[in-house]
Amino acid sequence: MATTTAAAATALKKKQGERKVQTYDWEGLNSSGKRVKGEMRGVSPQSVSVELRRQGVVPTRVKQQKQTLMATLNKRPVNSKDITIFVRQLATMMDAGIPLVQSLEILSSGQQNPTMQQLIDTIREDIESGSNLADALRKHPGHFDTLFTNLVEAGETSGTLESLLGRIAKYKERTESIKGKIKKALVYPAAVIMIAIAVVTVIMIFVIPQFEELFRNFGADLPAFTRIVINVSNFLVSKGWILGIGLFIFGYVTISAWKRSEKFQRFVDNAVLRIPVIGTIMHKAAVSRFARTLATTFAAGIPIVESLDSVAGASGNVVIGDAVKRMKTQMATGQSMVFAMRQETVFPHMLRQMAAVGEETGSLDEMLNKVADFYEEEVDNAVDALSSLLEPFILVLIGGIVGFLVVALYLPIFNLGNVVG
Repeated sequence: MATTTAAAATALKKKQGERKVQTYDWEGLNSSGKRVKGEMRGVSPQSVSVELRRQGVVPTRVKQQKQTLMATLNKRPVNSKDITIFVRQLATMMDAGIPLVQSLEILSSGQQNPTMQQLIDTIREDIESGSNLADALRKHPGHFDTLFTNLVEAGETSGTLESLLGRIAKYKERTESIKGKIKKALVYPAAVIMIAIAVVTVIMIFVIPQFEELFRNFGADLPAFTRIVINVSNFLVSKGWILGIGLFIFGYVTISAWKRSEKFQRFVDNAVLRIPVIGTIMHKAAVSRFARTLATTFAAGIPIVESLDSVAGASGNVVIGDAVKRMKTQMATGQSMVFAMRQETVFPHMLRQMAAVGEETGSLDEMLNKVADFYEEEVDNAVDALSSLLEPFILVLIGGIVGFLVVALYLPIFNLGNVVG
C-alpha cells in the first residue's frame, strides 16, 4: 500500500509542471479514527489527498482556501531584498542541520507575501521531484541570476552548500547595503524636487489665474516678471495636457530604450560616471560590487575566467561590465588578471595594487573583500557629504522659485499707487 501511494505521489508530481501551489483546508480521520483538520499547500486537491494519506490521514474533505482581502493586499512582486532575506534564512537553517526540503517548507509557511510563498513552494516542489537546488533556482532567472545559481551549483558539487549559502547571503546583504546607500543619496533630493514641482504646478494652474483677473482691472502694463508667469500659467491651463502626454511618452520611450538597447545603457552609464560627485559615488559603488562579486566567486572555487561574465553583470554599470569582459578576453589568451586589469582605466589604482598582492600571496579573495569594504565605506562617506551639500542647495532652489513667484505676483500691487497717481 505504501509503495502504491509513493508511486502515485511521484506520478502526480511529474504532472504538476508549472501549476500554482495553493493553500487547502482539509478534514479527515487519523490512524486512530479520530477526526482531524488543518491546512496544507499543494498544486491540486488530489496532491493534498495523496500527501495526507502518506501521513496516515484519510481525507474526507479538501477545499481550496478563498483569497482573502488581506492576502490580496499583501501580495506584491518579489524584490531583491526578499531574496536576500530568503537566502540568509535558508543558510541559517541548513547550517543548523535542517534538511533542505524541510527548510523550504518552514520558510514558505512563514511568508507574508503570497508571491514569495509561491516562489519557495515551486522551488521545493522541483527539489522533491528530483531536481537539485541550482536547477530549481535556474527556472526563475528573474530572481536568481547566473552568478547566484553558479555559486549554488559549486556548493552542491563540493558538498559545502551550507557554508556557501552563508557566503552568498553575506554577499547579497553587502550588495543590498550599497544599493541602499545609493538610494539614500538620490531619493531624498528627488522626492523634494518632485513635491516642489507639484506645488508650483498647482499654483500655476489654480492660483495665478485668480491674480490675472485682478490685474486686468489695473489698466496698466504689467512688469515682465508678471507677464512671464501669467503666460506660463495660461499655457499650463490651456495646453498643459500636451506637456503631460509629452513627458509620459518621453519617459516611456526612455525606459523602453534602457531595457532593450545596450548601447543606450552604455551611453547613460557613461554619462552618469561623468556627473560631479554623483558619478564618483556610482563609480565607487560599481567597483565595490565588482570586487565583492569576484571575491565571492573565487572563494567558491569557480575559475575566474568562467565567472567574469557573471561578475560583469553584477557590477551594475555597463561601462565597467565592458571592461570586465575585455579582461576576460585577455585572460583567455594567457594574460594574468592583474595585467588585464591594468589595461582598463575604469579600475582605480588601489584595486589593481591589492589584486596584485592577492594574486602573488594566494589570498586574492581576502584582498578583494578588503577593497570592497574600503569602497563601501567611501560610498557611505560620500553619500553623507552629498546629502549635506544638497540640502542647502535644494532649499535655495525652492526658495528662489517661490521668491520669483511672489515677486511676480505682488510687483503689480506694489506699483498700484503709481498707476492710480
